[in-house]
Amino acid sequence: MTWFKLNPLTRKKIQRFKSIRRGYYSFVIFTALVLLSCFAELLVNNRAVLVQYQGNWYFPTYGAVMQGTTFGLDYQYEVNYRELQKRMQEENSGDFVIMPLVPYSPYENDLREGEYPPFPPSFEDKHYLGTDTIGRDVMARLVYGFRTAIFFSLILLIVSYIIGVSIGAAMGYFGGLFDLLFQRIIEIWSNIPFLYVIMIISSIMIPNFFTLIAIILVFGWIQMTWYMRTVTYKEKAREYVMAARALGASNSRVIFNHRLPNTVSILVPFSPFSLANGIIALTSLDYLGFGLQSPTPSWCELLSQGSNNLESIWIVSSVIVSMTVILVMVTFIGEAVREAFDPKKHTTYE
Repeated sequence: MTWFKLNPLTRKKIQRFKSIRRGYYSFVIFTALVLLSCFAELLVNNRAVLVQYQGNWYFPTYGAVMQGTTFGLDYQYEVNYRELQKRMQEENSGDFVIMPLVPYSPYENDLREGEYPPFPPSFEDKHYLGTDTIGRDVMARLVYGFRTAIFFSLILLIVSYIIGVSIGAAMGYFGGLFDLLFQRIIEIWSNIPFLYVIMIISSIMIPNFFTLIAIILVFGWIQMTWYMRTVTYKEKAREYVMAARALGASNSRVIFNHRLPNTVSILVPFSPFSLANGIIALTSLDYLGFGLQSPTPSWCELLSQGSNNLESIWIVSSVIVSMTVILVMVTFIGEAVREAFDPKKHTTYE
């Protein structure tokens, strides 16, 4: 039993997308990375995935803080699971600890007596990409920074598309005074210097994840509005629109049930590039000091540390390679989507 059935035109577009190999494989890899980042705590964390102690099973990753006395230690603060793992291995009592692949938190400082960070990559210490200038694991910061950037961009993309498509479709549909009024509002709004607004708000309050989304969103919907307005104007005189209005369809039904399905194919190719723009925007703000505040994992915080400590080449090289790979994959996806959903090749009217 199939839960939904794709129409032949949609299947043709998907097949066209799959035929563009670099875009399709980039999409598969990128999707896998996003899904893995959702469960980053199981892969990169200083809490154990599983502890077996005296016949009892514990799952500390998503559980409450466990005191040392829970596992026979002589302190009541949170367990250091790396030390607990070594102790159980030495005792060889049948108890064991399973740690994540990278057994460090992105907020944890790994400081050593007589040594000063940053520490170079070490497989023995499981700092596979080394540490930053205050001893935090670089790979842990990269993984959690990637998750922050991706979800920031996805939320920004969805909300800006909803606002931009709705306003643009209304402008193109109603025209006249309504269209003229919003054109003037958009022209005035788009001339407000974005960076100055960020600087003013940052001086008044400390920006957080949702504050930055709101600030960028205030300016981010404008471009999509222009695209949607232009496309909707072209569709306004089509026979299916006039037929729907003649049958008594409401304005909202004409816009969202009839016109939007015939214009959305033009908007879909912009989504991967909008996603990349969101990542770049957050990274740029972090680099300038107006983005997410420390200790929030951030790619550009690592980039800033690396540029100030070029002798620790593993810091700057790790973040540059990561950013390049992600942005190249998103670009390949965007090119493939644009080719597959090209409205000159696929157009449908209802």
